Amino acid sequence: MLDMLNLMISLIIGILLGLLLREKQHFDLSKVTFAAVVVLIFSMGFTIGSNNDLLASMQSIGVNAIIILLLSIFFSVAFVKLARRVVKLE
Repeated sequence: MLDMLNLMISLIIGILLGLLLREKQHFDLSKVTFAAVVVLIFSMGFTIGSNNDLLASMQSIGVNAIIILLLSIFFSVAFVKLARRVVKLE
């Protein structure tokens, strides 16, 4: 519960800072965002690699993960195409 509270507080502070600073200066946060994503992916890989039980069951989990991955990609592309047609961007 405390982790969720920390996330919500961080989100609210980010929104408030964005609102306060939007007129003053434009910040390019693409490098910061990319670095944060790389750190998150690294930490996920480290957690998976250090868990022996998870590695032992990776074969059965892998099939489910691939199915979820493919469905996520398919529906993401489908919904973006649908949204672009509804908004008439195509």
